[in-house]
Amino acid sequence: MNKRSTSRVLAAATATLLTLGGAAACSTDGPAGADPQRVDVVAAFYPLQFIAERVGGDAVRVTNLVKPGAEPHDLELNPGQVGQISEAELIVYLKGFQPAVDEAVDQNAGDRAFDVTTVQPLRDAAAGGHEHEGEEAADDHEESGGKDPHLWLDPTRLATVADRLAEQLGKADPDRAADYTARAKTLHADLEKLDADYTAGLRTCERREIVTSHTAFGYLAERYELEQVGITGLAPETEPSPQRLAAVAREAREHKATTIFFETLVSPKVAETIAAEVGAKTAVLDPIEGGPADGDYLTAMRANLQTLRTALDCS
Repeated sequence: MNKRSTSRVLAAATATLLTLGGAAACSTDGPAGADPQRVDVVAAFYPLQFIAERVGGDAVRVTNLVKPGAEPHDLELNPGQVGQISEAELIVYLKGFQPAVDEAVDQNAGDRAFDVTTVQPLRDAAAGGHEHEGEEAADDHEESGGKDPHLWLDPTRLATVADRLAEQLGKADPDRAADYTARAKTLHADLEKLDADYTAGLRTCERREIVTSHTAFGYLAERYELEQVGITGLAPETEPSPQRLAAVAREAREHKATTIFFETLVSPKVAETIAAEVGAKTAVLDPIEGGPADGDYLTAMRANLQTLRTALDCS
């Protein structure tokens, strides 16, 4: 074999190795369907990832479409993420929360998608809000009768969604259906315990009004008989008008609020402005739209409970 032939053989071998290496890399971080031993699940955002991992256990591979630290409301999908949706065996999403995900599901995965709003219908955005006559609504979504997507902040609602997710996984993977049901039962018990802790922890408080940077906590407020006063509405990036800021400051003074809450993924500046005006402090109340820095959904919810107990002077 001459030198030119040897070079050709080496080049072909190198190309083959590179191709195999690329395939191996894809099998680790690549598209849904890459692991034949597990059900490939795409979760639209963190709370859905949490229940998919808890119910699925080691029988599933869960991909969260939202990167850590990103705000999920206005997620834009890249081609790779659309591909993940196209190839997944199950997509768990909340219709109406992320328009790009809704569109990708409609176009690529309608028969493999689980819309959690089919289990837990969404409450009206303005339901349970606190407004005085003549005040403007927190944002246009509330005025137009929009829906509040943050159902996961009521643990009992999330437990019901997890139960139905077990059924969906059982259909995708019948051989392990009983395992999914068993894990969902365990998660349901954990969420019921969390609900009981909230009920007991918030039963007796000096105040029941929570002033929040945006109206993400309607389900939590409804479940535990609190009253939410939102600086902005459902869209956290909305800039409140001067009239709205004045109205919220008036409410905060009226209810002797000692704490104005802001969120982990949103600038605290507006909350700090209100707090400075009424002589209150600020604290984080996490809507758990993204994964917490430490722990999981249960950890974040318990941190929220302690924050609320302190802010509302609960005994």
